Amino acid sequence: MGSVKVVVVIPARYASTRLPGKPLVPLAGKPMIQRVYERAKRATRVDRVVVATDDERIAQLVEGFGGKARMTRSDHRTGTERVTEVAAHEEGDVFVNVQGDEPLLDPAAVDTAVASLLAEPAAAIGTVATAIKTPADIMDPNVVKTVLDFDGNALYFSRAPIPWVRDSAGKIQVRHLKHLGLYVFQRDALLEYPTLPQGELERIEQLEQLRWLENGWKIRVAEVEHDAVSVDAPEDVARVERLLENEE
Repeated sequence: MGSVKVVVVIPARYASTRLPGKPLVPLAGKPMIQRVYERAKRATRVDRVVVATDDERIAQLVEGFGGKARMTRSDHRTGTERVTEVAAHEEGDVFVNVQGDEPLLDPAAVDTAVASLLAEPAAAIGTVATAIKTPADIMDPNVVKTVLDFDGNALYFSRAPIPWVRDSAGKIQVRHLKHLGLYVFQRDALLEYPTLPQGELERIEQLEQLRWLENGWKIRVAEVEHDAVSVDAPEDVARVERLLENEE
């Protein structure tokens, strides 16, 4: 791994509109935050994992299973802001923002994202995407799509179906990419995030990654096979538990 120190930060707040106390929800015998933490630890390019939270209950649970937690401010508007606060106090060269509601996180996806960022010395931000396999996802606004340039950098992220197939009668092969909410940052780029002004596109789409693009930053996108499965609402719990039981 060399001298580059990679730190995974998992933002985990207690308040959730659709599923309060989401990080503590039990999934097949373990709290969700523990499952995410343990998966992140399995990534080979990661030096350490930290849970960033604003709730003592979450911090105590993490420390109880032997993990590391850091208390953060409660007024952060996004997970990236919470990760930035941790990066300001933690030693590390590269910081990975892992979503706290993805208990089926693939450690290989973390490794791929880190490797992609480090392979391009000029890159400051990286993320991952996967080919959409379910046609209904293309039109689903909850599934974020991305399109790339020839060098694997993001041109745009949208809740809309991009690219739009204008000539639907013609025989054209189109690959739609689903953006997965996993980000890798060079430390200096991450610390600059709070200073970036929010743009109109971010406000319209409600996608924080657009802030980087609107401010002229490049985002490298690595493709992975793994498709993220998140827990957003109570009805997701049983589905994720079934998937976990099939794995074990």
